[in-house]
Amino acid sequence: MGLLSLLRKIRPNPEKEARILLLGLDNAGKTTLLKQLASEEVTQVTPTAGFNIKSVAAEGVKLNVWDIGGQSKIRPYWKNYFDNTDVLIYVIDCTDHTRLSETGNELMEILEDERLKGVPLLVFANKQDVASAMSASQVAENIGLINLEGRTWQIQACTAINGTGVKEGMDWVCQNIKRD
Repeated sequence: MGLLSLLRKIRPNPEKEARILLLGLDNAGKTTLLKQLASEEVTQVTPTAGFNIKSVAAEGVKLNVWDIGGQSKIRPYWKNYFDNTDVLIYVIDCTDHTRLSETGNELMEILEDERLKGVPLLVFANKQDVASAMSASQVAENIGLINLEGRTWQIQACTAINGTGVKEGMDWVCQNIKRD
């Protein structure tokens, strides 16, 4: 199921544009997830050197999804995309045990930014199809999500390559878009 059909479930102000910021370390699966949301072919995905944007319109809602590259040299520029974010989606590669604390630190650092105050957070615990993947609850505990206060958040196990869990996560996004 594509993002278009999911958007039909929300009915905000007809002129409303929702801005979704899609972040995570390199190789977490952000662009694969974005292609899955847009119902595009995901067989060949290359690392994002800058950013990708996909816009989807449904029933008067325009959802703009900004996928920003996650390489360490690009991360300092993430803050340039924080303004007017309605939902933050953060993707974690659950097979990358060695960088779990790094991704957790990056997430907690961006959540401290005043421009993201009150913005709902969805964490996709990606690559659940791999036997060595940590569960979503293990990730939530290890990166400190379970201690987050004052923010609406959800963690969703998923496999971006085949779409497993993506619909459930996007259902949550549609129900929790930040309203002005």
